[in-house]
Amino acid sequence: MNTTETIIRTINPVDNTIIKEYNLETWEAVSDKLKQAEIAFQAWKKQSYAQRAALFMEAAKILRENTEIYAKQITLEMGKPIQQSIAEVEKCAMVCGFYAENAADFLADESIETEFSKSYVTYQPLGTVLQVMPWNFPFWQVFRFAAPALMAGNVTVLKHAPNVFGCGALIHDIFKKAGFPKGVFQNLVIDTDLVGAILEQKTVHGVALTGSVRAGKAVGALAGKNLTECVLELGGSDPFIVLKDADLPKAAKVAIQSRMHNSGQTCISAKRFIVEESVAETFKKLLKEALEKVVVGDPMEETTKISVMARTDLVEELQRQVNQSIEMGAVVEFSGGHKKGSNYFYPMLLSNVQKGMPAYEEELFGPVGTFFVVKNEEEAIALANDSIFGLAATVWSANEARAIEIAHQLEVGAVAINKMMSSDPRIPFGGVKQSGVGRELGREGILGFVNLKSVVVQ
Repeated sequence: MNTTETIIRTINPVDNTIIKEYNLETWEAVSDKLKQAEIAFQAWKKQSYAQRAALFMEAAKILRENTEIYAKQITLEMGKPIQQSIAEVEKCAMVCGFYAENAADFLADESIETEFSKSYVTYQPLGTVLQVMPWNFPFWQVFRFAAPALMAGNVTVLKHAPNVFGCGALIHDIFKKAGFPKGVFQNLVIDTDLVGAILEQKTVHGVALTGSVRAGKAVGALAGKNLTECVLELGGSDPFIVLKDADLPKAAKVAIQSRMHNSGQTCISAKRFIVEESVAETFKKLLKEALEKVVVGDPMEETTKISVMARTDLVEELQRQVNQSIEMGAVVEFSGGHKKGSNYFYPMLLSNVQKGMPAYEEELFGPVGTFFVVKNEEEAIALANDSIFGLAATVWSANEARAIEIAHQLEVGAVAINKMMSSDPRIPFGGVKQSGVGRELGREGILGFVNLKSVVVQ
C-alpha cells in the first residue's frame, strides 16, 4: 500500500515534454476522501431528483461555456485532434442533460400486479462507487458514468489514468463550480496500487471500470472478492461487415472515419473489415483511396483528423503486433509510414490475417485495420463471431431486413446498420465475452448502481 508520496508526470505525446508533475496521494489522504464521500452520501441520497438535476444542468452549462479550455487539456495530455476533443466535451454536456431530464422517470417505483394490497419495486442508491477511467476519452468516460450514478443518489471517487491527471482535476473543478456538495464527486490522484485497498472498504459499494481486458479482469476479481457491484467496459475488435449489395463508397468512407477516429484509439471503432468476395477488390481499392486522403498532423490544428497516439509504450505495442503479424504472413495493403522515435503511427491496412496472429487474436488499439474476404453472409457472421471480444459491430447492406437478421446473430453488445458505430446517451452501451460486464448509458446505465428493492404489503 502506498504510504509515502511519489511523483507521476503527465507527458505531452507530441514532443514527450513534461506537462506537469503530480504528488500521488497517500493512503491516509485517500481514506479521508472516502470518509468525506460516506458523509456526503447520507445527505445526497435524500436530495430530490429535481435538486440533483439542477446541479447537472449547471455542470452542462459550465462544460458548454468552457468547451475550448477543456478540449485543449484533452488534446495536450493524450493527443486527440482538437475538433474531436471539442466534440467530446459537448457530448459530456449532453449526457448531463439527458440524465437530469430522465432520471426521475427511469427510477420511478414500478408496480407489480399481485394478490397483495401493494407490491412494487423501488430503486435506491448504493453509496460510494469507485470509477477507474481510461485516457482515450478522458472527459466522456467520466461523465457517462457520473451523470447516471450521481443522479441515482450515489457518490463517487475517480481514479483517472495517470497521463490525464490534468483532465481529472478539471472535471473535479466542474462539479465544484456547479455547486455539488463536498464529497459527492472527488478526484483521487493515485496509481493502481491503491484500487484494491479502496474496494476493501465497507463504505465502497461499487466499481465501474473502462479499460483493457487485463485491467478489467484484475478489478473484476477484486470486486468479486469483496462482493462489490461492478460494471466493466473493456476492449473490442469490432467487425465491419460489407455485403455485396452495400453502398460501397459510403461504407468505405465511414469505415476509415471509424477506424481512424481518435487516432484509432477507441474500443468501438471498426477494426476488422469483413467483405463479401464479389465486391472485395472494389472495396479494398476504395479503402486505400480513403486512406490516401488521411493527413496525419498536429493535434492542435483544426484540420487534423489523425494525430499522435497517447503514449510511447502504446506505439511500441502496436508496432509489435504489426511486426509479428507480418512475420507470420500478414500482407501490408497500405502503409502511410511510421516515424520511428515519435508517437505518430501512420495508418495501415493488413490483409491475409490468419488465426494465431496478433492482428487476428488481439485488439489493435491504433490506426491499423485488417481486411478479410468471405464467400457469403454465413462466413461473415462466423468470422465476426470468432473473437474473444464482443463489444460492437457494423453491417452494411441495401437489404435492411437481412442486415437486421445478421445483427441478431452477432455476438456483440451493439450493432449499427449502414452507419458509423458510436455511443449515445439514450441507448445502452456495453459488451459480451471479454468486452465487459454490465451496461452504461440509457435506462440500463442508471440501473447499474442501484438497489432494486421489492416491497410487498399484505
